[in-house]
Amino acid sequence: MTADPWTLTASELASAFRNGTLTPSEALASVLSRIEAVNPVLNLFAHLDVEGAKASAAEADARFAEGTPLGAFDGVPVSIKDNITVAGMPCAWGSTLFEGQVPEKDETPVARLRAQGAVLLGKTNVSEFTMGRGNVSTLAFGTTRNPWNPELTPGASTGGGAAAVAAGAGPVTLGTDGGGSIRRPASYNNLVGLKPTTGRVARINGLPQILHDFEIIGPIARTVDDLAMTLSAIEGPHPHDRASFGFEKGEIGTPKPGARILYVPQFLGQTVEAPIAESCAAGCDNLRALGYDVTVGEAPIDVSIFEKYWPMIGGTGLAWLLQDIDWEGKVGAPYPPMIKTGQSLSAVDYVEALAGFRTLYEQMATAFETYDYVMTPAAGAMPWKADEFGPGYHRAFTGFVNGCGLPAIAVPCDPAADGMPIGFQMIAPFGQDWDLVTLAKHYEEAHPWAQRRPDLA
Repeated sequence: MTADPWTLTASELASAFRNGTLTPSEALASVLSRIEAVNPVLNLFAHLDVEGAKASAAEADARFAEGTPLGAFDGVPVSIKDNITVAGMPCAWGSTLFEGQVPEKDETPVARLRAQGAVLLGKTNVSEFTMGRGNVSTLAFGTTRNPWNPELTPGASTGGGAAAVAAGAGPVTLGTDGGGSIRRPASYNNLVGLKPTTGRVARINGLPQILHDFEIIGPIARTVDDLAMTLSAIEGPHPHDRASFGFEKGEIGTPKPGARILYVPQFLGQTVEAPIAESCAAGCDNLRALGYDVTVGEAPIDVSIFEKYWPMIGGTGLAWLLQDIDWEGKVGAPYPPMIKTGQSLSAVDYVEALAGFRTLYEQMATAFETYDYVMTPAAGAMPWKADEFGPGYHRAFTGFVNGCGLPAIAVPCDPAADGMPIGFQMIAPFGQDWDLVTLAKHYEEAHPWAQRRPDLA
């Protein structure tokens, strides 16, 4: 094999292991060497488990030698976001308040990857409590940077995982998305990222839920095949998660040219920076060329409902989480106002917010009577300085999807003139995650993006 193993996709690694041209230990050695080279610049990991990964790779070597691999992910290096529990690894949630916390159990998607033989590299950096203002810069672990330009943010809160995949520190990562935290980092790093339907990926043995049921675990990858491989590994019901029932395992299907897409280029007059507007408009043209029926129109929801109620969910959840913890002076600058907002709200306010999100779901369901998909930019702003907060409009297009429980995918489109990645978001009706994956695969085949790599030494 001539290519450095760290450059290979998960699908390519799995194939090489099975045909005997590469062993999991050889692949891991290449990935660890890559991490050693790029991590000092990018600050990707809250915890890197080198010895544990080597032991797992050696076990995978033995299984392949015996012809008994455990599953599609056997021997494949995977990183895990540091708000997803991994047995025996620290899980600090990006905060000094939880440093030293070591869970005893894997959260369900991690357990499913481990059962397939995945090599767990470690925990990638997150914004504190997976909230914040669009960057990954914490008191506990410092600032994580974008491999396409280390001066800039990789996005939040799965910024560490997205930057890791883009930089070659493992081909896929597990992230969470509570308001766009998979989709925006994917768009900032030339990656494909899926926020699954609420319930499709069961969640047991995880951290406390502070965003109601709006935060979902999903994959970020360089290619749609790798994303599909990961989703297939982690999806499905669990008897202890009542929200997870009713979802059958899926696969990439047949594209549906002629499907009706509503493209919404702007919400409530909020800014969409010119490179994004231009790239997503070109993405619409590309989709039309593939046979899709794309209409440009207004938002099918009352965005003011989202803007009114979204801060209530996060603020209340954070205030509840920290109610018995001495947090004063120990959390980042954005969080005291959030906590105090949450403390000031009542149960009546919280129920009113949930009712508002049910209204948004009804509005989207009505839109899907006319359209098969709704398309938007994945983010309103290009990446900014890594240690600074982002403009409020950067998140305009993603959070309402979480409030509705719908699936959405970020797909790379044309980069900006300076080479920085840009992505569009595609939203589907409840449960139609695999239709999104199929559409993304159709787009990728015509407009491949994975051959573009950040210019890192």
